[in-house]
Amino acid sequence: MKKSIIAMVFALGLTIACKEKAPQKEEAAQVETQTEVETMAEAKIIPIEHATAVLELGDVTLYIDPVGGKSIFEGQKSPDLILITDIHGDHFNLETLQELDTDGVTIVLPQAVADQIPGDSGLSLEIMGNGETKEFSGIGIEAIPMYNLREEALDFHTKGRGNGYVITFGGGRLYFSGDTEDIPEMRALKNIDKAFVCMNLPYTMTVESAADAVLEFKPKEVYPYHFRGRPDVSDVAKFKELVNQGNPDIKVVQLDWYPNDDF
Repeated sequence: MKKSIIAMVFALGLTIACKEKAPQKEEAAQVETQTEVETMAEAKIIPIEHATAVLELGDVTLYIDPVGGKSIFEGQKSPDLILITDIHGDHFNLETLQELDTDGVTIVLPQAVADQIPGDSGLSLEIMGNGETKEFSGIGIEAIPMYNLREEALDFHTKGRGNGYVITFGGGRLYFSGDTEDIPEMRALKNIDKAFVCMNLPYTMTVESAADAVLEFKPKEVYPYHFRGRPDVSDVAKFKELVNQGNPDIKVVQLDWYPNDDF
């Protein structure tokens, strides 16, 4: 009987100790979650199609290369900031810009795109050239060169005409390549958390070139996008294989950039 009483007292003591420790573990978990919310990992990436994306960065909603008309953005938050990379129709469409709610919205774009927008459009344009850095609504924007290297592709994207962009938010950095090959300026990028890299022939580059460039500048995560070419669609599975063979620490993330297609 005495042994039973001692055992009961011991068990009760363990129960009380466990109850006292449990709130500490729960509190630690909450702190960890709150810290994570403040990092770049919590940036919301919404692929729309091909080169078009919506980013939700805290309270700021950013549209990348909005084309396809207003209906394609149904259900999305209205933009606070718009980035346009180049003059081609899969990156710039004036009608789409005019259909969207752009009242008070800054549109960041290269000079070549601004030249195609009438002066009476009512749009608020901010021209940026390669190498320039500016800040909008607490979001840092750096214009990165994008151009072709192959002789047969030089007319597609000439150096200095278009912009890729590095977007700085919450201590992290996102890179959108725009239409480019594996140029030195991309290979020289540093501290990129999320890289969106194009790969489609004949317009940009092969999956081999894209993977080789990614292995050079070592983003934490890479998102293959803009991979529909003519006539072929680039093999993004092969791209992932090449990147992970070269550096398994780089996470390759495949989003659905072509919701109306089977690839």
